[in-house]
Amino acid sequence: MLPILSVTFPFFALVLCGYLAARRGLLPLAAIPGLNSFVLFFALPCMLYRFGATTPIAQLLDPNVALMYLFCALVMVALVLVVTLRGRIGWNDAAFGALVGAFPNTGFMGVPLLVALLGAPAAGPAIVTILVDMVITTSLCIALSRLGHKDNNAAEGGEAGGGATQVSPAQAAKNALKGVAANPMPWAILSGALVSAFQWQLYAPVATTVGLLADSASPVALFTIGAVLARSNMLSASGHAPAVPWSSVLPVAAIKLFVHPLVVFAVGSAAIAWGVPIDGFALTVLVLVSALPSASNVSMLAERFGADNGCIARIILVSTAAAFFTFATAVVWMTGR
Repeated sequence: MLPILSVTFPFFALVLCGYLAARRGLLPLAAIPGLNSFVLFFALPCMLYRFGATTPIAQLLDPNVALMYLFCALVMVALVLVVTLRGRIGWNDAAFGALVGAFPNTGFMGVPLLVALLGAPAAGPAIVTILVDMVITTSLCIALSRLGHKDNNAAEGGEAGGGATQVSPAQAAKNALKGVAANPMPWAILSGALVSAFQWQLYAPVATTVGLLADSASPVALFTIGAVLARSNMLSASGHAPAVPWSSVLPVAAIKLFVHPLVVFAVGSAAIAWGVPIDGFALTVLVLVSALPSASNVSMLAERFGADNGCIARIILVSTAAAFFTFATAVVWMTGR
């Protein structure tokens, strides 16, 4: 356990540094969106491009890994919806609760952490999960969040003052896919896959620039995660966001950290037993991906679509803090170290 913690500690320590910097005022809250933009549009795409370009194309385009992980993601979405869709909780909050329970923090934390633990081959299966979660899981949950949602803008060509119109899940999914298309991360992965497939090489100065940005991705992303979590906690404590009951937080956080990896392990083991060509190393990576804390970008999506962002942010905070111990336990379980 101690050798594993010696690898994982710096990653979680950087999250704590970002949290403390924001809490103590060393990092102005107004600067956090700028850090997010740097990570999302510059550093992280370069890191994913580099991993994609150096990973065999067969690992990046493994349909068996993608379909197995997608099935588990759908199971997780359904499970969290069953747990949360009740009483005062409507489709919007329940859908983003499902997303935060099914979407691990693979991009900002998982890829560099798993590569540090398992070596460069871990990048391939991890990148596959990013594509599944960003393109399908996120689009599905956004579409579900629109069930029962009213758009107060009259449809184009309709009667003036015609009142609210129902937003269809299909239209919501279409809008979500547009958002995915505007996200640079899938394009970075696909660009890296093309480079890997055709064995291309970037012009040396460009490759050096990409490398510098890629090297900055992990520390800045982890620091930013901590700052984002601190900002959400500070807004809630100051009364700018409603108080969040623990009964809405702990079940989803527990499902994310414990149930998700167990589901992936059970489904993956059954698939291998039935002859699906998924190797044991890929399954190990998928289980450890699913044992990661919730993705921090779900908080931004929840805020954008009017969900209970205070609850979502608290789930991310709790799962990130607890994952320091639970993730190390999952590594011991899957690797026997």
